[in-house]
Amino acid sequence: MPGYDPTDFPAVAVTVDLVALTVAADELAVLVVRRGEEPFAGQEALPGGFVQPDEDLLAAAQRELAEETGVGPASAHLEQLASYGTPGRDPRMRVVTVAHLALVADPPAPRAGSDAAAARWAPVAEVSPGLAFDHDTVLRDGVERARAKLEYSSLGASFCAPEFTVAELRRVYEAVWGRRLDPRNFHRKVTGTAGFLEPTGETTTRDGGRPAQLYRRGPAAALHPPLLRTDG
Repeated sequence: MPGYDPTDFPAVAVTVDLVALTVAADELAVLVVRRGEEPFAGQEALPGGFVQPDEDLLAAAQRELAEETGVGPASAHLEQLASYGTPGRDPRMRVVTVAHLALVADPPAPRAGSDAAAARWAPVAEVSPGLAFDHDTVLRDGVERARAKLEYSSLGASFCAPEFTVAELRRVYEAVWGRRLDPRNFHRKVTGTAGFLEPTGETTTRDGGRPAQLYRRGPAAALHPPLLRTDG
């Protein structure tokens, strides 16, 4: 390109950050790491790292998820969330991050990566505000994406075991949406939505009381009609 000189532009690094969410003890929890290095040493942040020269963005996000949680791509839902590039968001240099949302069911104990002193699954309400970089904003956007996804897609089942009861699925929705749901209305809606759930033909008493039907996630990707947070 005539007149183009690459030295006219400062170097820009690209990272991936993860909003990794799970439901634990009926609460929405996020994976956070305690930074072991500057900047923000000792402060909690979302896990992430620099994209390697031979990686695309998805591969980098999968690598970070595996390093921090031991969860492979087949065991979690992973999707690109948004890009963040405000100047000064990282005091080291100009850094643009491409955040990814991961939904994980029953993850193993996390392990801190090379630049982290510790890692933990923590209730979302407990860690934000207070995260390093602009990760409060990234986390807020990730939680809202997850809440919206549960309205119009079958991804709520991503937080469940392969076979689950309607009550277990309802507790996922309650944890992600942050509100109580009427059990009878919820049961009617999810079992009446075509392709959302498939009965296994088995029952369980792990919820206590009478045996409850076990279901697995059905073939539907989108829910018609959607399950709206504003529904009574």
